[in-house]
Amino acid sequence: MSDVTATPAATPAPQPRTAKPGRRALARFTSNRLAVFGLIVLVLFLIFCFLGPLFYQTDQVHTNLSEASLRPGERGHLLGTDDVGYDVLGRLMIAGQTSIIIGLAAGVLATLIGSFWGAIAGYVGGWVDSVMMRIVDAGIAIPATFLLLIISTIARPSVPLMILVIGLVSWLVPARLVRAESISLKSREYVLAIRAMGGTHSRAISRHIIPNSVGTIIVNATFQVADAILLVAYISFLGMGVQKPATDWGAMLTSGISYTYGGAWWLILPAGFCIVLVVVAFNCIGDGLRDYFDVKGRLK
Repeated sequence: MSDVTATPAATPAPQPRTAKPGRRALARFTSNRLAVFGLIVLVLFLIFCFLGPLFYQTDQVHTNLSEASLRPGERGHLLGTDDVGYDVLGRLMIAGQTSIIIGLAAGVLATLIGSFWGAIAGYVGGWVDSVMMRIVDAGIAIPATFLLLIISTIARPSVPLMILVIGLVSWLVPARLVRAESISLKSREYVLAIRAMGGTHSRAISRHIIPNSVGTIIVNATFQVADAILLVAYISFLGMGVQKPATDWGAMLTSGISYTYGGAWWLILPAGFCIVLVVVAFNCIGDGLRDYFDVKGRLK
């Protein structure tokens, strides 16, 4: 009788763990160097504009003609002073607060209005869609800068007014984008199911259409903020921005442009540099978020 040696059962090889979809999406965002650069730049500007005045305190309300037009480094002013004695570095911080607040608030307002408008138009369809989108087409045909100039001549410009006006002229593009998403989503099974169960249109739009369009909405919101900051700079450069002693980066360009021939570069270059860098940062973040919310990329 032969001995039978029992061989131990082979243990299955460990299966490699697959990364969660959220981690893969985050990895795609962080692998985009421009997006990471934009995020770092934005954080640095937020610290500079909102925390900087706590450490570098300057008087941005009362003029001081005895210290007007000082060059960078003179009398303790790191970036010099302007024509009425305001410290340029401290003014950059205060101006940045105004520009960023208006840009963020107007971009969010425009995104909210455009998202609901486009979702309703695409979901309902028919003549409602035709009427709503003809309004959008008519609004796009009118230059936003032209409308802002007209309103600025009628009413005294202020931060709340500029947020409201820029938001009301910037919602047209997100409305078209969300409408296209809504047309695609309204034929999905979960939307048809809620309609078959007697769900209202408002429930379908708020619970399914808009939440499933969040990728498009968030990506477009970053571009809306960048466009709003540029619009603020345009209007302020033309002299229709917030009134002194309040200021923004565009108003600083307006104040300093007449002194450039005298060599006062510090009155325009820092403000222009800030505008360009912040707008580029938001655009880079938008590109990264587009990769983050890319459905095709998540399947890879």
